[in-house]
Amino acid sequence: MQSINPFTGEIINTYLEYSTPEVNQIIGQVDAAYKRWKLTSFEHRSGLMKNLQSKLLENKVRLAALMVSEMGKVEREALAEIEKCALACDYYAENGQSFLRSETVQTGAFESYISYQPIGTILAVMPWNFPFWQVFRFLAPALMAGNTGVLKHASNVCGCALAIEQLVIDAGFPEDVFRTLLVGSTAVKQIIDNPHVKAVTLTGSTSAGKAVAAAAGVALKKSVLELGGSDPYLILEDADIKTAARLCVTSRLLNAGQSCIGAKRFIISDKVYEEFKTEFVRLMAASAYGNPLDPQTAIGPLARTDLRDELHQQVVSSCALGATLLLGGFVPEGKAAYYPPTVLENVTPGMPAYHEELFGPVAVLYRFSTIEEGIHIANDTVFGLGAGVFTSDLAKGKELAEKGLEAGCVFVNDFVKSDPRLPFGGIKESGYGRELSYVGIREFVNIKTILIK
Repeated sequence: MQSINPFTGEIINTYLEYSTPEVNQIIGQVDAAYKRWKLTSFEHRSGLMKNLQSKLLENKVRLAALMVSEMGKVEREALAEIEKCALACDYYAENGQSFLRSETVQTGAFESYISYQPIGTILAVMPWNFPFWQVFRFLAPALMAGNTGVLKHASNVCGCALAIEQLVIDAGFPEDVFRTLLVGSTAVKQIIDNPHVKAVTLTGSTSAGKAVAAAAGVALKKSVLELGGSDPYLILEDADIKTAARLCVTSRLLNAGQSCIGAKRFIISDKVYEEFKTEFVRLMAASAYGNPLDPQTAIGPLARTDLRDELHQQVVSSCALGATLLLGGFVPEGKAAYYPPTVLENVTPGMPAYHEELFGPVAVLYRFSTIEEGIHIANDTVFGLGAGVFTSDLAKGKELAEKGLEAGCVFVNDFVKSDPRLPFGGIKESGYGRELSYVGIREFVNIKTILIK
């Protein structure tokens, strides 16, 4: 297993994959730690979670540099990611106990109530695109609930995975409450089958999610899946076009476009299509790609050259079928895994850019003449993670968000982003279950009914 710097092409480090006996031994140790950890008080867990928040902030420059080197994230975004992880730790430290407080239900019995209890060791299968945040939005609620965790991270961010394990140790958590497993994807089914693992959460591709869901189903273990997305943004004729274009470009280029909830499809009213297109393309063209350590760099390289090449093939194939290339669409020279900001229009059903997720800085523009047509284009996808609406009519925006767009998260006059205070997840082939908020911490607990006559 190797970590390769996508900017320089140099090998950062090589890691030996854990053997099956090593994996089973670690999981056994984590299960033993669970039996002690579940008995600790919320006050004790909260104090350690606050320590973890502090460790993240104290080490944010070093941790951000690790992300920059392993997957090419620009430095300012990496620093913001660590700060967001710290925010999640604080949020669950402050609210975990209240989220899991027993709830009395009047039934006529002497006493009846709902109790929320931990279930054991949870397997987290996590991707490389947000190598700290994806883990911490699972880790913070899971540990606060009294569960323990094992992490199977993406193979190209092993350094980040080991750093997270060390942070938990440095924060004072008991030994083996959270461990990293350096294994490839072929080991995941075996880990799910381990009797000490009680549930699994995955953030990743739809194909990976289906494989994990199948394995968890056979083992009768709960799974939560946050998968791919092809988020549509409706631009209505009464929208503030300059603001809409700026926020849409920001969302499309965040993390070099490698985000499940990045805005990907822009569905624009005929009446403002040309105005929006001009401003959108101008802002995309002005977004420079380059050294992720340079403060002037808008987007860094993609995480791997093979991912860049797959994205380029989606663009080339779509253009061969009749799509119009407005910007970008070429592979830059050099070792770095760059792909330029790219814009397509005249994309129709049957093209890769219409049906598939574009995991990189590629945007697709559509036009609509009626709101019904716009909603149809937005929902004509297997995905359902996020969506957006830009309009000055807030009542109309709210109606479209609630009843029109098929997605787990819909933002009006802003781009979709996760927030510890709000549930996060999707529908259709974007997955099921929710992370974050009080909803997320209750995904991996035993919702136990207690009745006393």
